[in-house]
Amino acid sequence: MTLYLAAFLGGALTLLSPCILPVLPFLLARADQPWRLRLALLAGMALVFAAVATLAAVGANWAVHVNEAGRVAAMLVLALFGLTLMSPTLATLLARPGVLLGNALAERGGTPRGGRESVAAAVLLGAATGLLWTPCAGPILGLVLSAAAWAGPTPHTATLLLAYASGAACMLAVVLSAGAGVMAVLRRRLGMGEWLRRLLGVAVLAGVASIAVGASLPLAAKASATEGLETRLLELLAPPRGPVAAAMAGGAIDHPAETARRPYRSTLPVEGALPALDGAVQWLNSAPLSAQQLRGKVVLVDFWTYSCINCIRTLPYIRAWAEKYRDQGLVVIGVHTPEFAFERKVDNVRQAVNEFKLDFPVAVDSEFRLWRAFDNNYWPAIYLADAQGKLRYHQFGEGRYESTEEAIRALLKEAGQSAKGSDGDAAVKPNATDIQAAPDLARLASQESYLGYRQATGMVSPERLRPDVAMHYSAAPLQLNQWSLSGTWKVGAEAVSLQQADGSIAYRFSARDLHLVLGPGEDGRPVRFVVSVDGQAPGELHGADIDAAGNGTVSRTRLFQLVRQRGGVKPRRFEVRFLDPGATAYAFTFG
Repeated sequence: MTLYLAAFLGGALTLLSPCILPVLPFLLARADQPWRLRLALLAGMALVFAAVATLAAVGANWAVHVNEAGRVAAMLVLALFGLTLMSPTLATLLARPGVLLGNALAERGGTPRGGRESVAAAVLLGAATGLLWTPCAGPILGLVLSAAAWAGPTPHTATLLLAYASGAACMLAVVLSAGAGVMAVLRRRLGMGEWLRRLLGVAVLAGVASIAVGASLPLAAKASATEGLETRLLELLAPPRGPVAAAMAGGAIDHPAETARRPYRSTLPVEGALPALDGAVQWLNSAPLSAQQLRGKVVLVDFWTYSCINCIRTLPYIRAWAEKYRDQGLVVIGVHTPEFAFERKVDNVRQAVNEFKLDFPVAVDSEFRLWRAFDNNYWPAIYLADAQGKLRYHQFGEGRYESTEEAIRALLKEAGQSAKGSDGDAAVKPNATDIQAAPDLARLASQESYLGYRQATGMVSPERLRPDVAMHYSAAPLQLNQWSLSGTWKVGAEAVSLQQADGSIAYRFSARDLHLVLGPGEDGRPVRFVVSVDGQAPGELHGADIDAAGNGTVSRTRLFQLVRQRGGVKPRRFEVRFLDPGATAYAFTFG
């Protein structure tokens, strides 16, 4: 229910985003209609958006192409609607067949003339608007679309998308109500009825034109305020992160002397039962484990994926806890659930396990079975189960390491273990370097940016993005957190792939570290690249995966650290130029 509320409120916040501007003329042109027609318009818009978004989120090519065809048809319908506003003669001519048919149906059904066909027309106009409505993919919509992509077009994800669309529709209903009042005043007191209708017709045609040429795309980059509100909303509505702070602050709570003989019982709440651990496509570093096998042990389950920077920065702590408390009865299990298609390959996961020096069991969850069993929605996500197989603690996202370690100790003590390592009670402090180092949150002004069209935001190349079609893109001036392509690229659902040599990606960012998930082409041939920062070789600003001259090579798909600002942090223009074709880029992350 919390996620439904977040989706609804996220849709309502869309009204504050500039991405909604091209849609407003279509709605205001109907502001003077009866409320049943306005509601029919909004209902058509919400239902069609939810249906199309559900299909598009699962990434099927046919769904993408159907959506593109539907957008073209919708633009034609709305352009014709704009022309009818400008020409009453054309409106009468086009409406005549529908009016005759609607009146015949109305008389047969015993309803007044002019009723059903008006509602049907309003729904049709709303459906066309829904096909064109492309709100900024903020954190809430991104979470819902990602869930749809993982689980497929289930009723749950479809209703979440409908809740999002309903939130937007409710706010647009407020706009329609206010617009109706303004138009009534203009018509009655200023005699501007005819001119107002023609002006709305021009605005509708301008909106169609802006969507047709992709002019609304740069508006996505200006939606940072709305995204900030959505992020705070998610934090407010997210499930509680672990036990009550007062219970955690003191760690293991000693009982008074008169009750010292009673078994220790942690104050951590029971959150459910440890799900069965079957369903992984393969286990690494271990034979398959089951929840029944692990009775009597404290179990830490860490959901991660190997190109996720937040997961990578959590791994040093997971490794340290596994080593420190293994002899006290702690079993650490990594569950690798992929975000991108390349992370489904077991060989890629095995190589990442070796590179990150993980010696604990890892379940390869490429079919999302364990993910769904835990009803998980986050990377990374940590769950702790006690010796009786009950879930007692969870932590979503990186951070709160001391609280998590206190929870481990509390459950080990409850199981009758000392919960001390070779260093006694001191919390672990792993020596994490390069991409595993903790982020510089105080100076972090850039957030994760996806490049595939399913979740892309901030792209400002002047050419209109065309899904799954190879075309030439041009560089553009960049504001903070905007990016552009240069060269011949194909923009897919998850990533962009370079079709010819000498293509580049530019991004203006402000953070200590810049990372980019990169891979070679389908043939697996290495791709050479060169990085520049503010138009110069990076020098001392180079990341762990390039040299001071900016040179690097992509030989397999993973996360690359390309920039690390040593000392002061300020906004900079990053550019990576690929010397060979085939490079595939998925997402920018920062730290």
